[in-house]
Amino acid sequence: MTTTVTERVIAILNAGSSSLKFAFYREDVAEGLRRIYHGQMPSVSAIAQQGRFIVYDVEGLVVLDEACAAVDHAAALQRLLRWFDGHQHGIALLAVGHRVVHGGVEFSAPVRVDEGVLQRLQQLIPLAPLHQPHNLKAIELLRTLRPELPQVACFDTAFHRTMPELAQRYALPHQLFANGVRSYGFHGLSYEYIASVLPDYLGAVADGRVIVAHLGNGASLCAMRAGMSVATTMGFTPLDGLVMGSRCGAIDPGVLIYLLRQGMSVDALDDLLQHHSGLLGLSGISSDMRTLLASDDARAADAVEQFCYRAAREIGSLAAALGGLDAIVFTGGIGEHATRVREMICQQAQWLGVELDGAANRNNSACISTPQSKVSAWVIATDEERVIARHCYRLVTES
Repeated sequence: MTTTVTERVIAILNAGSSSLKFAFYREDVAEGLRRIYHGQMPSVSAIAQQGRFIVYDVEGLVVLDEACAAVDHAAALQRLLRWFDGHQHGIALLAVGHRVVHGGVEFSAPVRVDEGVLQRLQQLIPLAPLHQPHNLKAIELLRTLRPELPQVACFDTAFHRTMPELAQRYALPHQLFANGVRSYGFHGLSYEYIASVLPDYLGAVADGRVIVAHLGNGASLCAMRAGMSVATTMGFTPLDGLVMGSRCGAIDPGVLIYLLRQGMSVDALDDLLQHHSGLLGLSGISSDMRTLLASDDARAADAVEQFCYRAAREIGSLAAALGGLDAIVFTGGIGEHATRVREMICQQAQWLGVELDGAANRNNSACISTPQSKVSAWVIATDEERVIARHCYRLVTES
């Protein structure tokens, strides 16, 4: 019996060390692409050996919720494809889009993946050893499981390739810069989405001087002019910049030299900076901002204060890079939902001309500044998956 294909779908994969996040977008006349499913399942790691395979539909309702032991990426992908094939009669996968953390200097735009592209991306693994191998593993596996299926890589670094060279350089010998030691910036897919919708919220101000605060377990700021990145807080790696859930953010490199000379191994130092610092290290309680905001422990309050202080200080730095400021946008899990964090940051940015509307902030309104505020403040939900879906669909259908 032959199944007639009536609809085509783009799959989006975000393969990490402990989870495989996914989404499916269907061609839609009105919306162009319409998300029909999203969810995640655990993949093998040292810290995630049991989890759940969860799928949500277009309305956000759970259509599948099963206990799922952590497996390798191959088994996770095969299970996901089996589920999709078994539930989507008459629908065919058109292509798969991947979030890839690092595109280096070469990849400043999404690209269809072939063997040559994959090899060049593998050469970037030393620049993002915690993320890149998992991103690329999913691509490699799909090339084996579904060799006929087009795949597109979208990069978290690409949006920042518009930064001037001045903003990319460190005060190190030129040869290191030529060899790739530079500020790349990350969260680019989130910033690209926010830039695309800024005119819908800010009108003509969207072409002005805007700082976007992507605040979540990973956190960074991006200074935009005319919707393009001119400076950002993350640099050579996602460790730099703001205080994060378990990452330290900016730190005097002399501290690292000191710890190494005290006998700490490189691996132990890496583990400290990546997994035991940030909000977790400051509080000794949790890396989750929600837990800290709900806690009565003074250490939790101190961690939240440090998070907001560093964000506000870096907003001042990026405002200097922009030569002034017209708007601040909050996004990401913390930026979109933590009213207290937004309040504390905006209070410390009053000197720039930010006047917070307390009621609007508590109500999670889109605009959270007063009409009189010289610098407007906004809350805009990000959608990195949609950005990947759009790029993937364009590259596959236009080629």
